[in-house]
Amino acid sequence: MIRPGILHAVGVGPGDPDLLTLKAVKVLSAAEVVFAAASSKNDYSQALSIASPHMRPETPVVRLDFPMTRDRAVLEAAWHANARAVLETLARGADAAFITLGDPMTYSTFLYLWRTMREMDPGARVEIVPGVSSIQAAAAAAGFGLAESGQNLAVLSGVDDPERLRRTLDACDSAVILKAYKGFPALREILESMGLADRAILVSRCGLSGQAITRGLRDCPERPPYFSLILVKK
Repeated sequence: MIRPGILHAVGVGPGDPDLLTLKAVKVLSAAEVVFAAASSKNDYSQALSIASPHMRPETPVVRLDFPMTRDRAVLEAAWHANARAVLETLARGADAAFITLGDPMTYSTFLYLWRTMREMDPGARVEIVPGVSSIQAAAAAAGFGLAESGQNLAVLSGVDDPERLRRTLDACDSAVILKAYKGFPALREILESMGLADRAILVSRCGLSGQAITRGLRDCPERPPYFSLILVKK
């Protein structure tokens, strides 16, 4: 009887291949198959480019399509197809790795895959290898202390409801606003109205070529790069 393989969800960090953990490197160097998320409109995988230096050259890579859409039927069809592909690999006895930017448990495509796998096969073996998040990497690059002593820290989505964003910012001591690229003008307007724009830092492409750190939001471009977040402290 074939022993089912294990899927390791590996966080590869925000961009710098040197920021992978020792455990992530160990898993990637031993994986028999590596799964990488890719948009159905673009087969390039940023996570794969980060992980590649730590993989054996002969390791097969399977790209899984995660459509960029809000159509629930299309999304669920993709999640089920991806979960099926992973489960079939594990059923053959192969140990595999699913690579994801940052950390697998934070705004990751892995969460959709994992939930669907558990629905299809509750006994599937999955181990999670945490990774350095863009939150930590951006704070380090900008020299920005996230929180100390009794301060609280909020991690926000830049595509959240504006009023809820405002209420949370009002209640916290410091915040990280992820997904800041698409709605940046509106985010800047919120921070300006709260007197926080000059205290905020925009970090783009952290750990990648073209990394940029802009202190204060007044001179930032209207549409910053995709990999952008805002750090702000009162």
